[in-house]
Amino acid sequence: MLKKSLVALAVGGFGIGMTEFVMMGILPDVAKDLNVTIPQAGHFISAYALGVVIGAPILVGIAGNYSPKKILLALMAAFTVFNGLSVFAGSYGFMLFSRLLSGLPHGAYFGVGAVVASRLAEKGKAASAVAVMFSGLTVANVIGIPLGTYVGHTISWRYTFMIVVAIGLLTLVSIYFWLPKIEKATPIPIKHALKIFKRTELWLILAITGIGTGGFFCWYSYITPLLTDVSGFADGMVIFILMLAGLGMTFGNILGGKLADRVSPIKATAFLLTAMAMCLLIIFFIAPIQWMMLTMVFVTGAFAFATAPSIQMLMIKSAKESEMLASSVNQAAFNIANALGAFLGGLPIAAGYGYTSPELVGAGLAICGVGFSLSVIILRKKRKKAGYYRLQEA
Repeated sequence: MLKKSLVALAVGGFGIGMTEFVMMGILPDVAKDLNVTIPQAGHFISAYALGVVIGAPILVGIAGNYSPKKILLALMAAFTVFNGLSVFAGSYGFMLFSRLLSGLPHGAYFGVGAVVASRLAEKGKAASAVAVMFSGLTVANVIGIPLGTYVGHTISWRYTFMIVVAIGLLTLVSIYFWLPKIEKATPIPIKHALKIFKRTELWLILAITGIGTGGFFCWYSYITPLLTDVSGFADGMVIFILMLAGLGMTFGNILGGKLADRVSPIKATAFLLTAMAMCLLIIFFIAPIQWMMLTMVFVTGAFAFATAPSIQMLMIKSAKESEMLASSVNQAAFNIANALGAFLGGLPIAAGYGYTSPELVGAGLAICGVGFSLSVIILRKKRKKAGYYRLQEA
C-alpha cells in the first residue's frame, strides 16, 4: 500500500507536470487570445524552462536552513500563486513573466521531494519511493494534459490554469496533513555546499541528464508530425496516442525505480539509456507501420521515464552532504535536455531529412549518455582501487 506522504508528493508532481506540458497543447488558444503569433507564444514554453533552470539551485540554496516539509510547502505555495497569475494574464509581457515565475519552484520541488521520498522509503526501496513521487508527472501525461488541452480548446485556456491552481491547493493540504515532520539536516554554508561542483562525477551525472535524456525529447518534441505525416494517423488520434505514451511513462517510471533498487542506479541508468537508443533506432525504420508504431510509442515512453528515478538516486547518493542542492540542479538539467533535444532534433527536419530524422539524433544523444554512465563506473573503480592501495601502503 502506498504511503500517504508519497501520494502527497506525487499530487504536486501531477500539477507541475500539467503546467509544464499543457502549454504545448493550448498554445494556439493562448496566442489567439493574447493577439500574438504562434512563435511568440512559444516563448511562454521557453520562459518556463528558464525559470526551472534559474530557480532550482537558487531556491534550494536560500531554503537550506529550513525543514524539508516547510520548504515543500513554500515551493508549492509559490507554484500555486504564480500559476494563478497566468489566469489573469492580459498581455504577452505579463504572461511571459508569470510563466517564468511558475517555473521557479519546479526543479526545487522535485529535487527536495526526491530527497524526502528517499528518506521516507523502507530500506532498499529508496528509488521506488522516488519513482512514486515522479509518477505524478507521468500520470499528468495520461490525464492532466489531455484534460487541460480539452478544457483550453472548448472553454478557455484560463480555466486550464485554474485547474492547475486547484491541484496546487490540493497539494498544499496533502503535504500539510500527510507528510511527517522531517528533521532538517545540519546547515551547510553555501560556499561549502557549492564545493560539490568541483567533483568530476557530479558533472558526468549532469551530462547524463542534460545530454543523454535529451534523446527522448528529440523524439517526443516532434511526435505529432511523425504520427500524422509518416505513420498516417488521423489528427484526432494523436491525443490518444500521446495518452498511450503517458501510460508507458507511468509503467516505466515504476519499473525503473524497482530496477535501480535491485541493481545500482548507475548500472540501471546505463542499461535504460541503451534500451532507449535502440527504441529510437527501431522507430526510425518502422514509423510507417501503424501497429508497430503504437507498440513503440508505449515501449519508448516506458524506457525513457524509467531513467528518471535511477538518475535522481544516482545524484542523491553522489552528493549526500548537499543532496537537496544536487538533486534540484539535476532537475534543471532535465529541462536543459528538453531544450537541447528539441533544438537538435529540429535541425535535420529543417534540412529536409523528414520527421524520422530526429530519432537518429536522439539515439546519438542517448548513446552519449551511456558513455557518460560508463565514465562514472570507470571513475568509481579507479577511486576504489586508489583507496585500496593507500590503505595497503598505510
